[in-house]
Formats: sequence, C-alpha cells, structure tokens
Amino acid sequence: MSSLRLILGDQLSESISSLNDFQKDDWILLCEVMEEATYVKHHPKKIAFLFAAMRHFAVEMQAKGFKLRYVKLTDPQNSGSFTGEVHRIAQELGVERLIVTEPGEYRVKCMMESWQELIGIPVEIRVDDRFLCSIQAFNNWAKDKKQLRMEYFYREMRKKYHILIEKNGSPTGGKWNYDKENRKPPTKGLFSPKRISHNKSSILKEVLRLVAEKFSDHFGMLEPFNYAITRAQALIELDDFIDRILSNFGDYQDAMLKGEVYLNHSLLSSYINVGLLLPLEVCQKAETAYRNGKVSLNAAEGFIRQILGWREYIRGIYWRYMPEYEELNYLNAKNPLPDFYWGSKTRMSCINEVISHTQQHAYSHHIQRLMISGNFALLAGLDVKQVQEWYLAVYSDAYEWVEMPNTLGMSLFGDGGIVASKPYAASGKYIKKMSNFCQHCSYDPEDMLGENACPFNALYWDFIARNREKLKGNQRLFYVYSTWEKFSDEKQRAIRDKAAITLVCMNKGEL
Repeated sequence: MSSLRLILGDQLSESISSLNDFQKDDWILLCEVMEEATYVKHHPKKIAFLFAAMRHFAVEMQAKGFKLRYVKLTDPQNSGSFTGEVHRIAQELGVERLIVTEPGEYRVKCMMESWQELIGIPVEIRVDDRFLCSIQAFNNWAKDKKQLRMEYFYREMRKKYHILIEKNGSPTGGKWNYDKENRKPPTKGLFSPKRISHNKSSILKEVLRLVAEKFSDHFGMLEPFNYAITRAQALIELDDFIDRILSNFGDYQDAMLKGEVYLNHSLLSSYINVGLLLPLEVCQKAETAYRNGKVSLNAAEGFIRQILGWREYIRGIYWRYMPEYEELNYLNAKNPLPDFYWGSKTRMSCINEVISHTQQHAYSHHIQRLMISGNFALLAGLDVKQVQEWYLAVYSDAYEWVEMPNTLGMSLFGDGGIVASKPYAASGKYIKKMSNFCQHCSYDPEDMLGENACPFNALYWDFIARNREKLKGNQRLFYVYSTWEKFSDEKQRAIRDKAAITLVCMNKGEL
C-alpha cells in the first residue's frame, strides 16, 4: 500500500512520526501555500526562514533516498492551500493512504480531519512525539485538578526524563526552581554577545528574492537575515549557546537594555518549534553543561524550565481547552490595537524599543513580550483577538499552540486564570527597575498625574480599579487592592481621569 506522507513547515525532523515505517513506494509531500503565509500577515523573516528550511530539508531527504514532491509557492499548479495540494498530489501519484503528524494548530487539525472524505483515501493522523508530553498524557495529569499550575507539571516532567534529578529522586541542588535568582536588573557592562551569521546558500538567496517580491506589504524587515536554516546550522547555534552564552543567561534573563535585542537569550525557540532541534536534546545539553561545571545551576535550570516545563505545559493547555479557549475574554478587553504596534512612533521609549526589535528581527525576548508589549495591552484593555493576531504574525517562533496561551492566558489574563495565577500587570516603576528604557523616554516613570507622567502608571491603577469585581478575590492581589483603597476618593478619580485621557491620546495616535 503506497502512502503519501505530508510534512508541514514546522515538522522538519527526519524522526517525525509521519515518516516512521516509510516504504519504498511511499512519497513525502512538502508544499509552500499562500493560505498559510497570509492567514495572518506573517513577518517576512518568518516566511523566509520557513521556506528556506523546508527547501533544505527536502534536498536532504531526497539525498537520503526518499521519494519526495515539493511544491513551491510559484508553481503554476499550486492551489494555494494544504487541502488543495494534498488532494491534487494524492490523485497525481495514485497513493492509497495519507499519513500526517498531528499539527500545531486546531484549524489545521480540523482541515486534516476533513481530508479522508474529500480525497477518498484513509487518513492517519499520528501523535507528534517530538513533544515530551503527549496531549493525552497532559490531560491525564490535568484531570481532577482545580488549578493547572506549571510548577507542578514541570516537576513531573523533570522526574519523567530524569533531568536535574539526583539518584534518590530529589531535585539537583535541593530546589525545583531557581527563578528568584534569575531576576536581576541590568548592570553596567551587560550586553549581547556577538551571534553567529551563517553563509547564505543559493536556496536561501532564491527564497529571499521570492519573499521580497511576494510579501513586501507585511510588517517587518526581511534583511539582514541570519537565521539557521538547516539542522546542521541549528546544532551549531545550540552548541554556541551552551558553550558561550548560557553561563550568563540565568541572572539577567529578565533584564532589558536599549539597543540590546538578544542579551543572553538562546534564540533557539524558532529552531525547536520547526523541528530542526529536538527539545530533549537541548535540555540534556544544558544539563551536561551544568554537570561539567561550565554553567551555574540557576542558569541551566532556568533555561531547561522554559523548554521542559513551560513549552510543554502551554501546548497542553492549548489542546485541552480548544476550540472554546480562543473565544475567551475574561476581562472584556476590546480597545483597538494602536498603530504603534505596527511601527508608528510613540513617545514611550520602551514600546518603541520592543517594537523596533520585533520589526527588525522578528524577535523580542520573553520578558519584553510579557512586560512591555503584553503589559501595555493588558493595562489598556486592548482587544484580545487583535493582540493575539499581532503576536502570531510578528515573531518567527510563533505558532498558535504556543502563541495563544502565552498571549491570551499569560499576558492578557483573558482566560481568567487557567494559565496565570494573577495578571502580570506592572507600572512604569517595574520597567525602570528592569531596564534602561526610561532614561531615554519623554515620560517620567515616577510621575502618576503630571503632563509627562508615564502612561503605564495611571493605566496600571485604572486596570486594578475597573477589574475590581473580577480580581479582588485573587490572594496575590490582596496588597494591591489594599493600597488602592487607601487612596483618597479624589486621588482615585484623578488617576482614572488620567487613564481615560491616556486612552484617548492612544486612539488618536498622540501617546
């Protein structure tokens, strides 16, 4: 029985489950389709990264003897959709079965589930075993729990894979989590180490020309382009991070500096999310670096927690609660996304900095996503769907399974606490503490009500006040509400009036 085995752009691993038991009469299909590149207007760097990685993967698989059909975006017969191309190629090749690995997005899964009837051949959807916790295993862990806190899930994953675990089953160092040691504000002399720049292959050059021609109206700069686009290059990036950068990651992972896009963050998420790197091998290399005395425990543990803990947990949340999850809007946030998220200038230095990083690099590190662009969206009550679409469009590592729970749940508290135990809301004082952005700003992070008061300040207390009925019962906000209630009625009115004026200025493009 000959089979067609579809590989998606974020499934570029030779070990992907859809390629298991490959037979000599089987075919691999990879296709570039306009529908996937434009259902949100993805950053040009992200499109180029995916197309170039897909084309290189196809060449490598053909060199290993796999029969393969590759449909380029410009193929005259390209129908522009996964459904159209799977139908067309299956008929052309006369295959008797379609084999796929479960996708990362609910809408694509629904698409796949329709194919058997449409195409008229059996469709087998296999578990994506690149992830370290299957959807079923996550649901088994989650059942009967009132709260699904990542910390406890993470401990189970550490035990399961014996990562930073001693022979007696205890966590290495005696603690499960060293997060408190990973929150230092920036110090003088902190900077981003020089990163790798890979040579451009002829394949990449062709893709860059294609993307420049077809997607010039998408937000973001295509060049310079320095992404790894093969597994070999991604492994070089991994080794470089472990050997040269991880040692400085832990202490300052929450720090932010003007002009420093990466600091000591790994830049590996894009490669893990498309399959060029596997999460377990990344965690094991970080653990080995600690065991060999090359990095501190808080650096290794903090990095491993992002992959073995947070990444797997977020994916589990997505599949457990979809499709209802995408319709949640617990705080009824509906204000339109301001133009400065798309590159228009604002007087807020922190926003300008983070958006410029995003525009130039299709990247901004996690604390900037959470506590600058995400924090502003939370405080200003920006429409949750518009914010999610923005995050999905602009980052090279963004796929709906990881973007939606991070944005809706963690940044916006739009799921009412499924993901986060409290809203991650902060005033300008937090930004001043954790960055040097305020030194270059027109606004004063110490001022609440003046003409040049930081917009985050009044918006923070307005957020607390307007969501009082829904949030006051949260024990982690007890002291926040105690402080608000100590303000005089006059001060409370002044703060809320200032916040209202701030939102008017935002909507007029005058903030």
